[in-house]
Amino acid sequence: MNDDILRLDAVQDYADWLGGETLHPLATVIDFGRLPPHPHCRKRLGFYALMLKDTRTCGALRYGLSTYDYREGTLLCLAPNQVVGDPDDGRLYTVKGFALLFHPDLLRGTPAARAVRDCAFFGYASNEALHMAKPERAAVLSCFRAIRDELRRGADRHTRVIAAAHIEALLGLCARFYDRQFATRQPTNRDLLARFEAFLDDWFASGRSRDEGLPTVAACAKALSLSPNYFGDLVRKETGLTAQTHIHRAILAKAKEALAASSASVSEIAYRLGFKYPQHFGRLFRRAEGVTPAAYRRQA
Repeated sequence: MNDDILRLDAVQDYADWLGGETLHPLATVIDFGRLPPHPHCRKRLGFYALMLKDTRTCGALRYGLSTYDYREGTLLCLAPNQVVGDPDDGRLYTVKGFALLFHPDLLRGTPAARAVRDCAFFGYASNEALHMAKPERAAVLSCFRAIRDELRRGADRHTRVIAAAHIEALLGLCARFYDRQFATRQPTNRDLLARFEAFLDDWFASGRSRDEGLPTVAACAKALSLSPNYFGDLVRKETGLTAQTHIHRAILAKAKEALAASSASVSEIAYRLGFKYPQHFGRLFRRAEGVTPAAYRRQA
């Protein structure tokens, strides 16, 4: 079994590997159903990819350290330099679905360039992909077709601007559908938030804060088996606050408890909480509470 990672830096590299058509040097839309069977391969893509797989015929997709089984109407969004795919096992596979591939250079100087940078879902893990209802899938496919049709017209001075506008519209739809997905998963999300709070409590109670420092968003996300981007978006959509704000609130709650109930110095409390420098603790506390830790202790 070959587990080498194939570098596909250009859109045409990917299309050539599949035996597909490159509609534009910087972008193309691929209909997997029109391609011959191809082997699995671990690939590092040098461009953005939105992959809509229609059936389970494609099997499981390996993405990072996780394996994900596609479902009908599932959209996976990949940013440049991510690794996707399974090692070559010597067999050929038939896939049905579509992919939009576009290089960042296609969007330069257009509003879509900023839009794509603001799309946190390009940093989601494969098991956080977008599961769409039939009308949502139809809307995404309509954007794919509009982009494909524009690219097939042949490149002129309007091509990039028009194609980028269609991509921006597609990204807006993805953001809308992800908002719907977060809303429909509220019971699961509430359980994740409870586990988030429990993780923070344990971080301080177990002494990890003294040994490892302050808890980070990445550490919290890893404990919940989520990507940092997805975890941050979930927390913000459920609570209206960032994950970092929740962490700061947990730190401040532990700090107030220690200041009121122990005789430890402010510096010692800061070190116990995970701060490398007591002055950093003092600045955070004063910004949040309006007084220094020492002043808060005198008032408690």
